[in-house]
Formats: sequence, structure tokens, C-alpha cells
Amino acid sequence: MYDSYIHDILIPDIRYFVFRKCTPSWRLNVHIVSNNDLTYIIKGRARYSMNDNVYEVSAGDLLCFSEGDKKEAISYPDTLMHCFSVNFRLNSADGAPIAVPFPPVKHIGYRTDIVRFFRELTDTLMSRTPGYSIKMCGLFTLILHRLYELTVYGIDSEIGDYRVKKISRYISQHYQEKLTVKKMASLVNLNTVYFGSLFKKETGFTVNRYITRVRIRNAETMLRSGMYKVTDVAERCGYTDLSHFYKHFRDIVGVVPSHCSQQQ
Repeated sequence: MYDSYIHDILIPDIRYFVFRKCTPSWRLNVHIVSNNDLTYIIKGRARYSMNDNVYEVSAGDLLCFSEGDKKEAISYPDTLMHCFSVNFRLNSADGAPIAVPFPPVKHIGYRTDIVRFFRELTDTLMSRTPGYSIKMCGLFTLILHRLYELTVYGIDSEIGDYRVKKISRYISQHYQEKLTVKKMASLVNLNTVYFGSLFKKETGFTVNRYITRVRIRNAETMLRSGMYKVTDVAERCGYTDLSHFYKHFRDIVGVVPSHCSQQQ
């Protein structure tokens, strides 16, 4: 089964955005949602109703509403909710609307990077300096990328351990070379078994799987450019065995390498 990921260009169009600090009397009256609607709670708790299903939510929860959903909410006076809420359209490159594939409620925890992006989004909207809408689109795209990782792909690219960060950067720069777990572990002075376990914990992939993904993703980019032959790409991405290259490419991308070059 190949690794699923977004092939299409996704373009967000923000229709409404707010950082909400609830008051004791705050409530959201029942209404029908338009477009895609996300709420990320960073403090307190609340009760949301979505299509007559009731959810008790709190800090670290992400709520996703789709167009046509019936939505209602109320905060609790003793633990007032603070949240970021955004209503938006997500379009493909040809302008067709796309539904966000997030679950109705997902606990992703308090993510400092996502909160930072949201706060910068708030500041950008409030200042409205020239070009602010472009910056808002860029920031929200970063937010969506992180949410896709956490809720759809089940991975977290926000690596915390500095040793794993060092090796992930090294792999990105030297993926065309012969790389082994032993060599990677030695670069950060760790036991091979411990390093392998740490890397898997931080990235969600084994070291070898991570290296393979980096190689194949770069190979795919090169092939889609239409400037390289399959054999040249395989060699440039660290493969001496073409059959292994074909196997890994199909496993990760879902098609044979020649399919990508033919699309040009």
C-alpha cells in the first residue's frame, strides 16, 4: 500500500477568522455551516452540537465542520473557552472546492507551532498592512499542512530531539549517498538500536523508511519536471539497482516512475 499524500495544489480562501475569548454568557446559536469550518481550542472547555451529536471539548481539541453541518455551542462559565475559529474554502488548482478530510473532533494537544501561526494570523489580520491577505493565505496553508499531518497522515514533522533534527537535515542533503542506520547513529554518538528507536518515535518512520521516502519524493519531483530519464533519476537518488527503485517508487507514489514522466 503506497503512502497517501496530497498531490493536488490546495489553495485556501479564508472567509472569516477570529480569536475568540468566551464570556460567561457566550453561546453560538444553531446555524448551518457554510464552506469548511475549523475551531482549535487552546484554553478552557465547551459543549458543541454537530448535527445533533454532542461533543464535550477542551484545550487541545480540533473541531471540523463541513458545509451543511448544523452547529451549536456553549461555553462553561467556570472554564471559559479560548479558541481560534476560521471559515474557509479549499480549492484545487482548477478552482473546484475540496472538503477537508478531518474528523469532527480530534485531540491534537497544545501545539506551540500551530498556536504561533494562528497568533501571527491574528496580528496580520489586525494590522492589515499592504499584502496582508497573501501573508494570511501563506500562514493558514502552514496551519493546514500541520493539521493534515496530525489528523490524516498520523505523523508529526515538528521533530523535538535535536539529534533527530540533525540527521533528518543530513539525509535531505546526502540522500544520494550510501546511508546506513549505523552511520546515522555514529553522527550523533548514539547506540544504533537506541538511535533507531528514537528516530522512529520522533518521525513515525524507521531510519531506512525515512531515507527511502526522501529519495523517492526527490525522484518524483525530478521525473515530473520532464528533464530526466528514469535511469538517470534512479542513479541520482542513490539507487544502483533499478528493480529496487521501481519497487520503492510504486510502493510510495503508487505508480511506476515512467507514469510521472509521461504526464509532462
